[in-house]
Amino acid sequence: MVCALVLLSGALSCDAHAQPVARSAKAASAASNSVATDTRRRSRDAPFSFRGVALGITIDEFRAGSSVRATPVGSVPICETDVQAGALGMRLKSHDSLSVACRWAHRDDERWAVSQAVVDGTPALEHVMRFTRIDGQGALRLYEMSFVIDEPTAEDLRDALEDRYGPPRLATRNAAAPGAMPMYVWENAVSSITLCFLPGSRNGTLTYLLKGSDAWMKAVVRQWQASGADAG
Repeated sequence: MVCALVLLSGALSCDAHAQPVARSAKAASAASNSVATDTRRRSRDAPFSFRGVALGITIDEFRAGSSVRATPVGSVPICETDVQAGALGMRLKSHDSLSVACRWAHRDDERWAVSQAVVDGTPALEHVMRFTRIDGQGALRLYEMSFVIDEPTAEDLRDALEDRYGPPRLATRNAAAPGAMPMYVWENAVSSITLCFLPGSRNGTLTYLLKGSDAWMKAVVRQWQASGADAG
């Protein structure tokens, strides 16, 4: 009987100790879920951002910001007329262009060299940030960020994006089909993130895009063609 009482007492003591631990674990889990839910709720209302560089910022904010996400250290934004605008006849390297492309760059042996954007801790193969005058007026604003990354980085990034934003709105995974291009799309009210695996190389393309940008670019083209201007 004494042994039974001792065992019962020990069991009750363990149970009493376990209950606060269980409650603490449940509270921690609830807090974690709350943070994740809050992050996703905020992401529905604001443009997506790449490591602190947010879609919709002005080109002046981009140049002045400290969020240089590229290697080597000391890289800075270098901007010129976007090739899309160049095709319309705008002079390259103009600061007054209706459409501007920026890349991070650094000084190398007394010359400028393109830097590598760092995506998911890995140097990207290519990158570009595109700005235009939204609605054809006002400041140049960031409407697109594009990166080319290798396959392992793209796979890790796909999982990271799903953890942060939830399941993609669109997911095509038919990688076995000839010429297939698996694609994943996350979106909110004002922007989207698209991750594609290219056939052949299997490199990934990562694109952050403001919604409505196609319409803005068409308006830019119409504005340029109608103006008859000879300078970009």
